[in-house]
Amino acid sequence: MDHAVALLGVMAWLAAGVTASLRRPRTALALLVVALVVTAARVVPVMLLAARGWWFVQEKVLLGLPLLTLAALAAAAIAGPRLLASARAQGWRPRAGTGEPEAPPDAPLKTPERGARAGDLDTVSVIALLTTAYAALAGFVLTFLVGYPLTLGVALIAVALVPAASLLTARVLNHPERDLAENRDTVPMERAAEISRRRLLGVAGGLAVAGAVGAGIGLSVRHGTAPVNGGGPGPAARTTVPVTDLRGPVTPAPGGVRRAHVLTARKATVRLANGRDFDAWTFDGTLPGPAITATQGDLIEVKLVNHDIDEGVTLHWHGYDVPCSQDGAAGVTQEVVGRGGEFVYRFRADQVGTYWYHTHHASHIGVQRGLYGTLVVKPHEPDAGELDLTLPAHTFDGTVTIAGGDEHLAPPGTSVRLRLINTDSDPHRYTLAGTSFRLVAVDGRDLVGPGEISRQALYLPAGGRFDLVFVMPDTSVALALDDGTATVWLRPEAGVPDGASGGASDTGLATQDIGGWPELDLLTYGTPAPVALRVDAADRHFTMVLDRGLAMVDGVPAYAHTVNGRGHPSIPDQLIAEGDVVRFTVVNRSLETHPWHLHGHPVLILSRDGKPASGSPLWVDTFDVRPGEVWEVAFLASNPGIWMNHCHNLPHAHQGMMLQVRYDGVTSPFGGMHATGPGHAHG
Repeated sequence: MDHAVALLGVMAWLAAGVTASLRRPRTALALLVVALVVTAARVVPVMLLAARGWWFVQEKVLLGLPLLTLAALAAAAIAGPRLLASARAQGWRPRAGTGEPEAPPDAPLKTPERGARAGDLDTVSVIALLTTAYAALAGFVLTFLVGYPLTLGVALIAVALVPAASLLTARVLNHPERDLAENRDTVPMERAAEISRRRLLGVAGGLAVAGAVGAGIGLSVRHGTAPVNGGGPGPAARTTVPVTDLRGPVTPAPGGVRRAHVLTARKATVRLANGRDFDAWTFDGTLPGPAITATQGDLIEVKLVNHDIDEGVTLHWHGYDVPCSQDGAAGVTQEVVGRGGEFVYRFRADQVGTYWYHTHHASHIGVQRGLYGTLVVKPHEPDAGELDLTLPAHTFDGTVTIAGGDEHLAPPGTSVRLRLINTDSDPHRYTLAGTSFRLVAVDGRDLVGPGEISRQALYLPAGGRFDLVFVMPDTSVALALDDGTATVWLRPEAGVPDGASGGASDTGLATQDIGGWPELDLLTYGTPAPVALRVDAADRHFTMVLDRGLAMVDGVPAYAHTVNGRGHPSIPDQLIAEGDVVRFTVVNRSLETHPWHLHGHPVLILSRDGKPASGSPLWVDTFDVRPGEVWEVAFLASNPGIWMNHCHNLPHAHQGMMLQVRYDGVTSPFGGMHATGPGHAHG
């Protein structure tokens, strides 16, 4: 709404100025009144935004509105009386029912200036009105292209450009050189002197504007990338350790086994479920790549071989808290595995749950084209009679698919677990029709006391995972993705018709109106339980304001997805120390959803928009920050390293929305993200 009101204000002031330049004072006066009303109305959306936090209104309150208000007041004081006098001189009075004649719309404007000739253009009024339009436009552009935070350099540039536009307008309207050239013999000395003064003032104003813009640009490009400490102590480590030395156990836990895999990244043409051929980047020629499964305590060892992916490839274990050297962040924890190269990953499977793996180099391309697979770690004593389905969703060429889906048989009474994995960059909406169920785990972590759910939709963030469990009824059950274009069927036996005894059916999915089912709020779901991290005082607190604006990304100017006004690799690292309680405030000023993902650590959700989480403790590695939302999360710094912290809409990360959490004393021999080039470490 604020953008709409701001743009309406720009149009109203511009229309008033243009109409005045066309010598139509009555219309210009009416538009002036409209512009003043719209300008006053801007206070309403700004106040509404301010209630959500200072981050949403900083540039408006400190610069945009003051600049516009001063210009509007000046325009009203200067142009208002002059336009009113001109309108009256054309035979119009601002009184209803007088019956006085009106001048035709194109009648020449008679200015109230002393000594002005009939038909002269009232340049003073025109400049005043257009200057206010420039001020309104500057505020709008400031919000749309720069956003948060407002810096001194940006403020200088914005303020300087308004008088620059005014000076240019005055020059166009006055034409002093043309007047002197065409009327050199007839122009009085006083008018010639006035023209000379205007030229002098114009030159002086131009120099002042150029100086202000130059100073603003100079201040804007002097960005440092020194780490920020979040209110904690600065670097204090006396010794350093490279990420390559941060390794975990190299043997299984007692009772565990070694699970060895070889994944070969190669290009392949794959036939999709819809019958279309897709030119994919694959692991072992399949979409998704081979499923990796283990039992808690096993040692997972994966040899990655790059057969023919020219862009390079790595493996990142999404949501799994591996030692930092095994994280797969190209340029930070390892070099990218180039064509013909290989790399061995090794870590112990201590975390039970549903996870996945994918490339973390140029992943906005690689993951979309198929470089991903699933990782599931089960407990020592899984339910032997359980039907356990791992169902990763992915979009190929605009078609959403669920691997491992289609149709499955489950006798009545069977315990069923559906492991939902969103491998896309956008959220997906799931519905389960035909039975009630429980959401027992989110991002691989069990919930406390999850209750029965029915006729409610689940929104799964990009990169996120849900584990659903239910007891199979004697009727069909359908898991529908988004609008039902991708559906997984579970039937009690072969030949059971859809919808029998009230179960799910193809037509029943529509008649049950799954599109109208309300969304389950994870922050209120489950049973509350005490968690020390929820009440512990934070040792460090970082605020990340997510926005869209002009920034440098990989050294190139871009309309970027930004964090605190910057794009990678210019976003400062967040410095922490082992044992710290760390809090993040994540603010979304943009108009797009950002699934926020921290490597190496689960975060505990504390609140959303100031409302504390009241359900089960919710530990996640990816959480959706929707437009206008403010999230508070916390984590314990217990896994030393240099960890990526980014939006998991992978094109957003590629376009700037990515930074690092750095433990004090940990270094990278690979140059780090601040030394990388385009495409490096994009995840």
